[in-house]
Amino acid sequence: MDTAAAPLTFRDATAADVDALVVLIESAYRGDSSRTGWTTEADILDGQRTDPEGVLEVVESPGSRLLVVERDGALVACCQLEHRGESAYFGMFAVRPGLQGGGLGRAVLAEAERTARESWGVTEMQMTVISVREDLIAWYERRGYRRTGRTSAFPYGDERFGIPLRDDLRFELLVKPLG
Repeated sequence: MDTAAAPLTFRDATAADVDALVVLIESAYRGDSSRTGWTTEADILDGQRTDPEGVLEVVESPGSRLLVVERDGALVACCQLEHRGESAYFGMFAVRPGLQGGGLGRAVLAEAERTARESWGVTEMQMTVISVREDLIAWYERRGYRRTGRTSAFPYGDERFGIPLRDDLRFELLVKPLG
């Protein structure tokens, strides 16, 4: 599919989107389907990436938005934005694996930054990335994010976030000024 074929539409997710969003997020990060794209975590985590309850919580949480990205009426990507004072948090980012590598993720990230700046007047975007995901961190660095060196523990033992296949997982905070 040519990523320039049709314009992207962005809208806030509703409860009716939850099941489709879970399928998209799981396909981008877990199992063999995720290996079609380059953002897979299948070599470092097994089990689930999210569940319907977790997605619904983001959809319904005050100060949070889950953006649905569609092309020709089909769900192609999503991301979470959460208002945190002067900053916004970017998470739950997923692009359909077969569409990765063609500029779609870059377009979604740019729209998320614009939306956070315009909706909440924030001056910084923050995210956490599993620190061993060097390829993904490098992708964000090319888009203006910088590593802070500040890390937080991976929730070992909480299978809602996956089953770790290695014992050195941590989250690292990445930040970008939104001027």
